Amino acid sequence: MRSAVASRYAKAFVDVAAAPGSKSDPAAILVQLRAIGQAIAASAELRAALLSPAVPPARKRAVVSRILGPLGLDRQTQNFLFVVIDHRRVAEFPAIVDAFEVLLDERLGFVRADVQTARPLATAQQSGLETEISRMTGRKAKLKFSIDPALIAGVVARIGSTVYDGSVRGQLDKLRLKLAKG
Repeated sequence: MRSAVASRYAKAFVDVAAAPGSKSDPAAILVQLRAIGQAIAASAELRAALLSPAVPPARKRAVVSRILGPLGLDRQTQNFLFVVIDHRRVAEFPAIVDAFEVLLDERLGFVRADVQTARPLATAQQSGLETEISRMTGRKAKLKFSIDPALIAGVVARIGSTVYDGSVRGQLDKLRLKLAKG
């Protein structure tokens, strides 16, 4: 579950980035936000400087501009990063980026689904599952796959609060309940 702070910042930035008439590409902004997050995570020194209350915000901005300059950040992305720095929310940045992605997907009409399988699926199987979930929901699906060997076989898909359990483990659990009642 994401924090209220991350949700608030992400919503504000999605509102700006995906506003009608915005010259920015929200998908490109997401890529830039991910790159910034990776750069911060990869450098203990940068992270320490950005999190330190002893370093003034103006100095933090200068350091970030110099280090992240080669990324060629969109003006809106850079300004957003400065707002995050100025309000001392750098520790929340990964959660803000995750919330931004979720809200952007919602705004663009995508449905997100977490899919668990007992073993990795072939690309064709993943595409088929994506097509089927898109058909079921009436929206383009974005799937996140993970492996859970305890499923034995089959698939469990979570779309929001709805769970579609087509796993052998799920079928065995249902059978066990039926037998216990009968």
